[in-house]
Amino acid sequence: MDDELRERVEAAGETAALYNALKHDSDPDVGAIMGPLMGENPEFRPHGDEIPGIVAPVVNRVAAMDEAERRDRLGELAPDRLDELEAEDEGDEHVLPDLPNAENGAVVMRAAPNPNGPWHMGHARMPAVIGTYKQRYDGEFVCRFDDTDPETKRPDLDAYDAILEDIDYLGFEADRVLKASDRLETYYDHARELIDAGGAYTCSCSGDDFSELKNAGEPCPHREKDAETVHEEFEAMVAGEYDAGEMVLRVRTDIEHKNPALRDWVAFRMIDTPHPREEASEYRCWPMLDFQSGVDDHLTGVTHIIRGIDLQDSAKRQRFVYDYFGWEYPEVLHWGHVQVDEYDVSLSTSTIKALIETGELTGWDDPRAPTIRSVRRRGIRGEAIVESMIELGLSTSDVDLAMSSVYANNRDIVDDAADRYFLVRDREDDPAVELDVVDGDAPAPAAGHPPRHPDHPDRGDREVPAGRVVVESSDLPPEGERVWLKGYGPVRYADDALTFLDADIDVVRDGDVDVIHWAPAGESRETLLRTVDGDVRGYAEPAVADAAVDDVIQFERVGFARIDSFAPAATDEADGPDGSEDLLAYYAHP
Repeated sequence: MDDELRERVEAAGETAALYNALKHDSDPDVGAIMGPLMGENPEFRPHGDEIPGIVAPVVNRVAAMDEAERRDRLGELAPDRLDELEAEDEGDEHVLPDLPNAENGAVVMRAAPNPNGPWHMGHARMPAVIGTYKQRYDGEFVCRFDDTDPETKRPDLDAYDAILEDIDYLGFEADRVLKASDRLETYYDHARELIDAGGAYTCSCSGDDFSELKNAGEPCPHREKDAETVHEEFEAMVAGEYDAGEMVLRVRTDIEHKNPALRDWVAFRMIDTPHPREEASEYRCWPMLDFQSGVDDHLTGVTHIIRGIDLQDSAKRQRFVYDYFGWEYPEVLHWGHVQVDEYDVSLSTSTIKALIETGELTGWDDPRAPTIRSVRRRGIRGEAIVESMIELGLSTSDVDLAMSSVYANNRDIVDDAADRYFLVRDREDDPAVELDVVDGDAPAPAAGHPPRHPDHPDRGDREVPAGRVVVESSDLPPEGERVWLKGYGPVRYADDALTFLDADIDVVRDGDVDVIHWAPAGESRETLLRTVDGDVRGYAEPAVADAAVDDVIQFERVGFARIDSFAPAATDEADGPDGSEDLLAYYAHP
């Protein structure tokens, strides 16, 4: 790293540390600022291993300031960030706008997932917002599975329960759960009523032929069929007497409408592929989404719909049906698409499924997958995701969700309960090194005793044996220089050993000595840490065995992680999660 880039890292690190300290009213921590720092400065990412060491002294300086000094300094470096903090302090109680024409107890909103696979991160926005509005208005949350396409968006039988589990993980519960594939007879009845009202006709034109007529604003030859013929042909559709593509039922709209997409759109079509649900496997006449969804919204009493800005035509199509039936259309709010940074995999259920099928991802909970299952396994709490989604508001523009925002929210939730442990990573470009700790100008203690949590002395200390230790090679100082083993004391690196010194913590406070983490060479737990960037191996201190599966802990100077599994026993012969490790953990965030 050249000097110019180092100066930029230090400046950005100081701004991030000041902002973090003021936002959370606490001393900053290197791990806490790494996510935002790297997210906002992608050019730093190739130097990710060097960044913590560069910003650590800067963070120490910020930690020594009082609040007034921090505010003054942030005002000098980044006045816009200070304004942002002050705006948050004075902000409205609600980030989401009030719903139009909403009354407490009378708001009904729906999430309408297609159960073609477990949810990716983008899907979390809908239940987060609907659940929040439900709480605000004491309303109702309907989860309706729009599973009326058994062919191109074929339902996954496991996805129904998986999606409900995701909603529960986010902190909400649907008041009603419906499956559209259970409601075919209801849609047929409404189609019959629509035919009687003169609002629908059967059409056997090919797709290309009708498209040509539609684009020219000309009616198809079947448009003026009498109602009796339409009924007969529709009943033949229901009975499965047509093959796919032979016959459709169209909603009669305005064939000269200025928007061709609204001209006599298809309400029902024939599908030869059986539905995967046994209860629906005999049906061959299936409603299109705009018809099915429009009918269900009315029958379930939906008052407010949120949908993508790209789906504006759906409301316009459905209004034709509502006009025929004399129904009042719900209030509609539109928003743009949400994209999530950090992941190399797109927010696409089909793409994720394909990567799993080819073995490029190990499953829906692979940390590299941008899925709700994945972040859940990493130990990220659902409420952290909800808070970040709510902060996006309801903009009609496309928005980006920074995972650093989710991480910051999650850190606030888990930090207090997360005990601290050391993990020494053993990476190809930064291998772990074993060294003896020997007596120097003072006898070397047999063990270190770092606190389980710096803010909770009542939890006691851990005991980390120190006769022979393992450290990350990048943490070693130049030959003859000092370093501080955290929770143990100062040592000098020389002659392939660490010599214990008689010095106090002032050498660290003065910025002369770096603090590093370490682990015992013999008693440590071989660890596999699964991350968004791939697997990392290392050695965790033995006290990590005090944690339980599903606990979120903090590996000091590495980040938060969720304990996934332990080997049956802490022995060299124990078979770990992949046949060798004693501990499997999933990395959450810095």
